[in-house]
Amino acid sequence: MAFTDVMKHVAQSFEAFGVGVLILGLVWSVIVAARIWRAAGGRRGYQALRETFGGVLLLGVEILVAADLIRTVTISPTLQSVTVLGLIVLIRTFLSFSLQIEIDGVPPWRRALTSGATVVAQAARTHRAGPSASPDAEG
Repeated sequence: MAFTDVMKHVAQSFEAFGVGVLILGLVWSVIVAARIWRAAGGRRGYQALRETFGGVLLLGVEILVAADLIRTVTISPTLQSVTVLGLIVLIRTFLSFSLQIEIDGVPPWRRALTSGATVVAQAARTHRAGPSASPDAEG
């Protein structure tokens, strides 16, 4: 079996795995949302569905981009195929960016201001100063 034939099978495996992730992720997202809907109401169930399926879409897109990359680089590395791959990656990157904003509700650069080191530093300041410095403390 030639190298290109093996790589075709590898790329097809990635594509099948990506589609499987999307299908199973949809089922899983609906189950999670239904449980939350019964426990906490429709609004939270809908939000859970959006967040869980949005994460599944992001994962599926990343796997499908990997399949396209394998196919383009190993099977047909022509200028046209590389250009098409570049366009696919741009479209999928924009889609991933848009989905991430939908899931989190804020752009990534705004989320960075309220997560990670900022949160840790704020928690350290609050606990170092004692209970009277916490935002929930009554004065």
